[in-house]
Amino acid sequence: MTVNTPEAPNGTVDMSPAQSDVATVKSAERTVRILEALAASPTRLTLSELQERLGYPRSSLHALVRTLRELKWVEADEGGSAFGVGPHALLAGTAYLDRDPALPYALDALEDLRAEIGFTVHFARRDEAYVLYLASRESRDSIRVISRVGRRLPAHITALGQALLAELTTGEVDAVLPRKLAAFTEETITDRDLLHAELAEVRDRGWGLEVEQGTEGIACISAPVPYRIPATDAISCSMPADAATFERVETVSKAVVAHTTALAATLRRHGIR
Repeated sequence: MTVNTPEAPNGTVDMSPAQSDVATVKSAERTVRILEALAASPTRLTLSELQERLGYPRSSLHALVRTLRELKWVEADEGGSAFGVGPHALLAGTAYLDRDPALPYALDALEDLRAEIGFTVHFARRDEAYVLYLASRESRDSIRVISRVGRRLPAHITALGQALLAELTTGEVDAVLPRKLAAFTEETITDRDLLHAELAEVRDRGWGLEVEQGTEGIACISAPVPYRIPATDAISCSMPADAATFERVETVSKAVVAHTTALAATLRRHGIR
């Protein structure tokens, strides 16, 4: 059956309010997906690369990117052919951190933990199948110059993510994680059964340990901050893999658990949930 769509006097197609709402929602979703794709890419992307990743029509993709550039959510290279997130994206991210009631207390906990153990420490929150880094304090002798704050990594490759996934049931973990687990190093756990076995150990001991699963040469110990059920936040300590001896892992894990437990008590005392 053919449906005749009325035309406006200027020859354009009139849309009903319902059709207009659908188009607006689709445009909003595409705008967000474009920003997410640009944020996830280590390099700027061309329109062709964006189209390949997102599958959107080139005409609508071009119009949305142009609008985002005008609003400074997206910026282009000197040639105007490759795009990345712009300064207003940073403003939005900073606003999220500024308004998080748990973060000031977490920063104090990170400072105290780093002073005690000397290694780099992180505070992160689970975002579905990922962990989002909200704060970091580098070790005193660190040569890193790029902060992880604002970065998002797959939960299954990090001690932070494993500590938080262990807060879920096996069924909940399967529902959250993608069907295929990406490998970042030769040590990354990509077999689902092996990951479930690892998470069971995390539940039993109360903290997670990964050695070179996310980054070669780095080991990480993490524990959840149990002020929510299930816990959404965790603190971790990173160190060179060759420094992760049995004795040091035991010492650091006790310190991490002690500080996450104390932080949770502080947050609950201040009514933060």
